[in-house]
Amino acid sequence: MAGERDLQKLLSGMRPTLNPGRYVYCTLPARVPAGLRPVVTVSEPEGPTVVVAQEEADALGLRYEFVAAWITLRIHSALEAVGLTAAVAGRLAEHGISCNVVAGFHHDHLFVASDDADRTIAVLEELAASA
Repeated sequence: MAGERDLQKLLSGMRPTLNPGRYVYCTLPARVPAGLRPVVTVSEPEGPTVVVAQEEADALGLRYEFVAAWITLRIHSALEAVGLTAAVAGRLAEHGISCNVVAGFHHDHLFVASDDADRTIAVLEELAASA
C-alpha cells in the first residue's frame, strides 16, 4: 500500500498514539554497541546518536540530557508527502512544545519532552479534528 500524500487526509487521519515508556537521546563515541536496542539511530560525524529507552540507557550508564515521550502518527504517510511535519511542528510551536520528528517508512514519530506528552496528544487531536 502506498503512503498518503494529501495533507488534509494526513492531518485528519494521523491518530497520534503515545508509546509506553520514556526515551532519551544519547551520543556515542564510536559504533552502536552490540545488544543496544535503539528505536532511532542517526550517524553523525561526531559519533552515532541513538534514541533508546531510558531504562536501557540507565542500565548501560549512558549519559543523556533530554527525556522524551515517543508519539507515533498512525497514518501511513508517504516519504515524499509535503507539509505534515511543518503543520505538526507549527501547531506544537504555537503551544510552546518542542518536537523532534523522525520519519520512518510507514509513520512519522515525534519525540517531545516527557512532561508535555499528554498536552501534545491533545493538541494533535485538536489539529486532526480541525483538518
